[in-house]
Amino acid sequence: MSQRKIHYAWVVAAAVFVVLLCSAGVRATPSVLIVPLEREFGWSRALISGAVSLNLVLYGLVGPFAAALMQAFGIRRTTVVSLSIIAVGVALTNFMSAPWQLFSFWGVLVGLGTGTTAMVLGATVVHRWFVARRGLVMGLLTASTATGQLVFLPVLASLAEHHGWRSVSLSVAAIVALIIPFVALVFRDRPSDVGARPYGAAPGVEDEAPVSTNPLLNALGALGRAARLRDFWLLAGSFFICGATTNGLVGTHLVPACMDHGIPEVQAAGLLAVMGIFDLVGTTASGWLSDRFDSRWLLFWYYGLRGLALLYLPAAFEMSVFGLPLFAVFYGLDWIATVPPTVRLTTQTVGPADGPIAFGWIVAAHQVGAGVGALGAGVVRTALETYTPAWVVAGIICMVASVLVLRIGRRPRLPSLTGEQPA
Repeated sequence: MSQRKIHYAWVVAAAVFVVLLCSAGVRATPSVLIVPLEREFGWSRALISGAVSLNLVLYGLVGPFAAALMQAFGIRRTTVVSLSIIAVGVALTNFMSAPWQLFSFWGVLVGLGTGTTAMVLGATVVHRWFVARRGLVMGLLTASTATGQLVFLPVLASLAEHHGWRSVSLSVAAIVALIIPFVALVFRDRPSDVGARPYGAAPGVEDEAPVSTNPLLNALGALGRAARLRDFWLLAGSFFICGATTNGLVGTHLVPACMDHGIPEVQAAGLLAVMGIFDLVGTTASGWLSDRFDSRWLLFWYYGLRGLALLYLPAAFEMSVFGLPLFAVFYGLDWIATVPPTVRLTTQTVGPADGPIAFGWIVAAHQVGAGVGALGAGVVRTALETYTPAWVVAGIICMVASVLVLRIGRRPRLPSLTGEQPA
């Protein structure tokens, strides 16, 4: 009896999961390096945070150009080069002795590398290799970012405590270097490279032809075409709010906010770990749901429920037992569940050809929002000695986002992306 073969699309998706897992571990590393660098070199926390901020900005802005590079030069080649940049950048931090080196190695090199091996990589692979189960696969790949933090952070923190911060950077660089030959061996650019069609594609469906235009012009051209569409701006605006209320606000300020309320740092970090666990569940489920339900309504519920969770947070700090754990579970399920339906709506809005690059620009908006959220909450805490206004404002803008996403697709998408005038 012949056995049914596993479609190679699932092999590529599993390999991408590993890459995104490791990339998430790299992005989580600064949280265990800040204090050791501060102690050894006497650098201020503001200076070190400046390098991390540069990393985050480049991480977001490089996305659309990375998608264009993947179209022009292939997924495998682009990923191998980006992983090499990450490995070199992290390894070089062992030899730094001046702030400009921190900005160059961690801010620029690691920022560029991790920005290429991020959500845009997942969106490109899902678009190219899958017709069926796109939402589910995108949910799994997105969830790898939470899994990476869960896997790496406890180990990296232990290394820093017992063997010093250089052991952390050397270990991370070695892990990234080890997966480079794995990527080169397993990755394939298109289903036709292995004599297959995209998973779930009907017979006769051909791969999209490789793009031969300049990657920079392609990225900017896709932005120009997408920018003519109102729905693109609604998606970018909602993802700006997403970044401001997740990575920027909660990811940066929840632990110090807990410490303001007398909660020990280790216990506060445990809340983030709980969020990561439930985010893995919530984002994977979101991918499954986006294959079956209207993505606009999914985003409506995600942003609305996140807003309620943030409005509840000030009261949660005052509860003795269940307040913060309940927030961690509820908020964690919704942490990045917005990604799969946003990817689907982006493709529907701008078309499959420009979809991955347009999503890269939307991710850039997400990271700008994260920067605004982190800075804004810090200013509020410094000026008022409380985070409460920041939580409340974040909850309100999430409610605004829940209304905005329902406007997507309400009007004809004019003018057309091809530049043709309507009859």
